[in-house]
Amino acid sequence: MLALLAAVGALVVALLLWRSFAGQRMVTSPPRRAPIAPDDDPDFLRQLAEQQRKRRDEEG
Repeated sequence: MLALLAAVGALVVALLLWRSFAGQRMVTSPPRRAPIAPDDDPDFLRQLAEQQRKRRDEEG
């Protein structure tokens, strides 16, 4: 009976250690950024507006 309790206790401790260290390993990885479509990118839209403004200034 004592051996069974020791085995269950060892499994519980091993499970707790595994969960605690596995969680830390996932936190340290850098998050991935999704690619931004050109029509959603504010810098790209600003650049297009500037190009259009320059063309209008040159034409008229």
